[in-house]
Amino acid sequence: MIIDLKGMETTVLPNFKGGEKEYKAKMYFDGTTRIMHGTLEAGASIGYHKHETNSEIMFFVSGKGKVLFDDGVEYVEAGQCHFCPKGHSHSLINEGPEDLVFYATVPELG
Repeated sequence: MIIDLKGMETTVLPNFKGGEKEYKAKMYFDGTTRIMHGTLEAGASIGYHKHETNSEIMFFVSGKGKVLFDDGVEYVEAGQCHFCPKGHSHSLINEGPEDLVFYATVPELG
């Protein structure tokens, strides 16, 4: 199955999950799994949140950022993946000067 994210409209989510600035994303959702192509501009973030019923996988395409994961900090850059399993918490922060661009998949686990 091909999902043509480049042909989708960009959704702008201000202060997503309590974060700073805007999270811009092209999103596919089939009722169970969400697949996103996301961008955080310099200084933007996705707020700290817990994955109660799902997990999340983020693959970074460009830029550098910081992930607050449970009680720790992880630094991410292009070519790396961050995994937040069900029951864990995280946040994503773009502290760099360029856009932080990534793909994310959030499957519902029940």
